[in-house]
Amino acid sequence: MSVRVYVLNAGSTSTKLGLAQVSATSQGGLSLNMQREEVHHPDLQAALPGEAPRDVTLRGLEALRANIAERTRDWEPPDAVAARGGLMGPVAAGTYEITTALALYLLSAPFGIHATNLGAQAGLEWANRFGVPAYMVDPPSVDELLPEARVSGFPGLERQSRFHALNARAVARRAAREVGKRFEEAVIVVAHLGGGLSVTTFDGGRAIDTTGALLDEGPFSPQRAGALPMRGLLDLAYSMPRPELEKRLVHNSGFRGLLGTNDLRLLAAREEGDEETRLVVTAFIHQVCKAVGAYALASTRPDAIAVTGGVSRWPELVARLEARLRWIAPVICVPGELELEALAEGAARVLFGFEDPRSWTTDITHEPVTDERA
Repeated sequence: MSVRVYVLNAGSTSTKLGLAQVSATSQGGLSLNMQREEVHHPDLQAALPGEAPRDVTLRGLEALRANIAERTRDWEPPDAVAARGGLMGPVAAGTYEITTALALYLLSAPFGIHATNLGAQAGLEWANRFGVPAYMVDPPSVDELLPEARVSGFPGLERQSRFHALNARAVARRAAREVGKRFEEAVIVVAHLGGGLSVTTFDGGRAIDTTGALLDEGPFSPQRAGALPMRGLLDLAYSMPRPELEKRLVHNSGFRGLLGTNDLRLLAAREEGDEETRLVVTAFIHQVCKAVGAYALASTRPDAIAVTGGVSRWPELVARLEARLRWIAPVICVPGELELEALAEGAARVLFGFEDPRSWTTDITHEPVTDERA
């Protein structure tokens, strides 16, 4: 038994497309073959001065439609389409059916402009061409935090769940399999080390705590600042306009801000002979290890620690992380990301009847979610 799934992962400057052939195994698992395409395009979420967010979004959608039509004209018809979800407010993990209401809601950008907001509409249009269902899997706003993980030390200021839900959950599933555990019975800590960075603890299939990935907590990344000394951050906040500060924190900090580049290949080549580069790379490793150690204590001792994201393609750096972390649990490296695979497998699980699709309606409260199935 096998199904064919079209996969769409809309990013700000490139869109990844996949043609996945997914089969159900005799053990109740999934096997997958993926044909990939990637198209680069102008930034879909960079608004020009005076432009309304909706105008920017609709222009990006037109570019996305053209990319899809050009690169997939020779593909065989699908059984379903899976698109990466956008910023839709706190929801439980799972596979969601894309409806017209959901697609339009995301185009209105209620939780901010992001390229992934285009995915639902583009995916729905793609699916409608073939008369097949459209799904999104583990959108970025998955929120299953424990109640105690939400509490900060300031009244009315709750910690939020904003992390690399799609890839982190897929990587956690793989790590659980590699140590001989069912994902739903395992404790896995995932360090997603990319342009954004998040460290997340999964317990019993639920993301119970996370550093977050965007102006939240945790280590610095190739371009983001991570957690900062509070007094220094207050001084910065009063020294410049908020938009300028946010841009510096999100795009011009981390390796880029400290060393002038976020090109990991260049940094790897520079590290041996440059003391400043060596110090910053060592500090990055130090911060990641501290974060993983902290989130390893969010539950019982983890069964595995998984390292993923673009930075995990740096073998020497991963080896140094493993040397410091392996006393806690086995360290499993999944270089890059599994987002296309996760989307295809999420749709296939629904098509095969392994799980029920979730539904989204516009009358949800957007309050933090506790998954009744966790």
